[in-house]
Amino acid sequence: VQLVESGGGLVQPGGSQRLSCAASGVTFSNIAMGWYRQAPGKQRELVAGIGSAGSTNYADSVKGRFTISTDNAKNTVYLQMNNLKPEDSAVYYCNTSPFFLPWGQGTQVTVSS
Repeated sequence: VQLVESGGGLVQPGGSQRLSCAASGVTFSNIAMGWYRQAPGKQRELVAGIGSAGSTNYADSVKGRFTISTDNAKNTVYLQMNNLKPEDSAVYYCNTSPFFLPWGQGTQVTVSS
């Protein structure tokens, strides 16, 4: 099983980014997936989750700004992030929700002017 996150980078406050997570060895259509993030000195936290039936849930800090979605044909999960804030800066990871797969390398998101 391998999870590969991509799409991070430097963005200005108020900007948008879309993260992607491609998986091999696991089928998204059968399990709940989530996007997590970890900022320096902080614990990794779940910011968005999507169930196998498509239901979604979000941390209060990102509700209304982030949208999680999946493309089952591509076995890929996305995180659309809008109106980004400096406090969104972190390494972002995908995994099952709750997590039980090996973590990928993550993708760094930096929100700064």
